[in-house]
Amino acid sequence: MMVTTGVDITEVRRLRQAVEKWGEVFLRRVFTDVELENAKKRGSLYQHLAGRFAAKEAIFKALGDARLGWKDVEILNDPQGKPYCKILHGLAKNKDVQVSISHVKNYAVANAIVAQKA
Repeated sequence: MMVTTGVDITEVRRLRQAVEKWGEVFLRRVFTDVELENAKKRGSLYQHLAGRFAAKEAIFKALGDARLGWKDVEILNDPQGKPYCKILHGLAKNKDVQVSISHVKNYAVANAIVAQKA
């Protein structure tokens, strides 16, 4: 079974600057409606969004599929708070994608592991 990985680190400041410069245009280009609704419920909005941004980048690297766009990947949390990934629009349907996200004041990092489904 082939397993691939991807990792990304994002500066929270840079994500905040993108939101301040391009506002809703940037947010709606990168995040799904569900992701944005969930982010609004968080105390640290920019850290949360930076974590999702890093997770999507890590997933893109792990999958290596040029067809994937920002809104084809949705990062949500299960009831216990663990992040998980949904690949939308039927892309990567035979793949199992696991994601881990961590952030501190200035940085967010994410790791993605992709395996072929049995």
